[in-house]
Amino acid sequence: MKKNTNKIDKNILNLLVCPITKGPLKYDIDKSELISEKAKLAFPIEDGIPIMLIDKARRLK
Repeated sequence: MKKNTNKIDKNILNLLVCPITKGPLKYDIDKSELISEKAKLAFPIEDGIPIMLIDKARRLK
């Protein structure tokens, strides 16, 4: 079984907010993303570091 290297520290997750809405983020461990439901964006996590750049986010339907 491959170890997920994109895990994020739960303490860091509690500090992060969406850069657009300033609202909470949900952690999707399976996709290694932080989800902003209000902004309908998913921010990637690379090597355990959340990439909170709007132009790097994936749009949600």
